Amino acid sequence: QVHLVESGGGSVQSGGSLRLSCKASGYSVYCMGWFRQASGKEREGVAVIDRDGGSAYAESVKGRFTISQDNAKNTGYLQMNSLKPEDSGMYYCAAGPSYGSRCYLGPTLYKYWGQGTQVTVSS
Repeated sequence: QVHLVESGGGSVQSGGSLRLSCKASGYSVYCMGWFRQASGKEREGVAVIDRDGGSAYAESVKGRFTISQDNAKNTGYLQMNSLKPEDSGMYYCAAGPSYGSRCYLGPTLYKYWGQGTQVTVSS
């Protein structure tokens, strides 16, 4: 079993920054990712990272968001810069296995989920 706890959400103005954290406990998994869900929309992948540091991003956040992890602290991070109103939503941390030694952005591939942290970006 893997337990995930997110923190760091909040309200910022457009152009601002936030850093989300995800503390993991339990056994190790290969992939960790950040996902978001806006009101009335499906959950979507934002960024994922594997245990070796390889990462992938949604096109909408490339160049603005950075995913990272501190394996010694069992903690993952999502640095979000140049935030836009369309980045608003509930952000979830998730963990799961790799597929062909790769991590993917599809939410259905992840078994363990945190409770979420709200991000609100105002224009």
